[in-house]
Amino acid sequence: MSVAAWSEARLGRLHEVMAGHVGRGEVPGLVTLVSRRGETHVDAIGATAVGGAPMRRDTIFRISSMTKPVAAVAAMILVEECRLRLDEPVDRFLPELADRRVLRHVDGPLDDTVPAERPITARDLLTLRLGSGFVLAPPGSYPIQRAVDEQQLGLGAPAPQAMPEPDEWLRRFATLPLVHQPGEVWMYETGFTVLGVLLERAAGQPLDLFLRERIFDPLGMVDTGFSVPTADLDRLATCYQDDPDTGALELYDGVEHSQWGRPPAFRNAADGLVSTVDDYLAFGRMLLDKGSHADGRVLSRPSVEAMTTDQLTPRQAESAGGFLGPNRGWGFGVSVVTARDDVASVPGRFGWDGGLGTSWSSDPAEDVVAILMTQRLATPEFPALYLDFWTSVYQAIDD
Repeated sequence: MSVAAWSEARLGRLHEVMAGHVGRGEVPGLVTLVSRRGETHVDAIGATAVGGAPMRRDTIFRISSMTKPVAAVAAMILVEECRLRLDEPVDRFLPELADRRVLRHVDGPLDDTVPAERPITARDLLTLRLGSGFVLAPPGSYPIQRAVDEQQLGLGAPAPQAMPEPDEWLRRFATLPLVHQPGEVWMYETGFTVLGVLLERAAGQPLDLFLRERIFDPLGMVDTGFSVPTADLDRLATCYQDDPDTGALELYDGVEHSQWGRPPAFRNAADGLVSTVDDYLAFGRMLLDKGSHADGRVLSRPSVEAMTTDQLTPRQAESAGGFLGPNRGWGFGVSVVTARDDVASVPGRFGWDGGLGTSWSSDPAEDVVAILMTQRLATPEFPALYLDFWTSVYQAIDD
């Protein structure tokens, strides 16, 4: 049996598969990182923009929902310091959310409600069981969807400069009823947007400063934040989306006038961060090492274990629809593999994807951290790139 972490020949296959996606024009470029037993390989392929400069290892990407695991770590830091409690009502910090009303029917009028059966807790936010979020129906089908859009609550692709400041966002959110009772079902996204406001109030400082002091600086994550400094904008990849008529790539967010080119009013814990593969490796490695890093500890081992344990009942996991899929659960800010169903599905593997084209997992059983970063919004067809990446990572393990 080989003692090597990776097969060089099979890493070549990973490169060829990823280069194929770039060559077919699915993305202008991408960066992959695989790390195991101290052996790390990074591959930068293609360009940072259509017709642009070559992709680099230190290219900065909008990591969208890969922000959620970072926010979950921040929450657990505050839990460990007894400034937050998982099962205490959030009303102490978020009085706007006291005495919630809940829709009697998801498709019903906004005034057809019943009282919430219990208060919202931090656990509800972390596990996305707040009772509010994406409704699995065509946009605008129900009154609650139209009301969310009218209030500009940001349920859609990230647009940091379109969000109001945190107190105003929460005020708007509090004018609407919940869709489900707190703790009842899994609904994507909004729980972490609310969590960001909770973190700021519980920490007593802006979220960007708290993350910098407690997570980014200790881990050496120098390129991670809610905006890109002007001096580093040349390293920001241009972001694309599909033209709805032709399927061709069209600009979603550029560089010169990027929405991430200046600090936002709302530091969104759901999808606001930018980062690089090496920065996120430091974060993923810390979680794989049960909260420790070279110079100390961000979290305790029990906190990381709680974060990376499936918290959902079977019915709640089913309510997630295509967000999680079969044999996937949800902990605090991360998905968790619960059973093996393909090459890359190792039980206990945890991580999450970003809707602007990124993906990360840490795998305790295989001692693997792997990261994919691209600059194209995910579409129903786009996960083929994700699937090929994860299959290619695991086939390259050399034991």
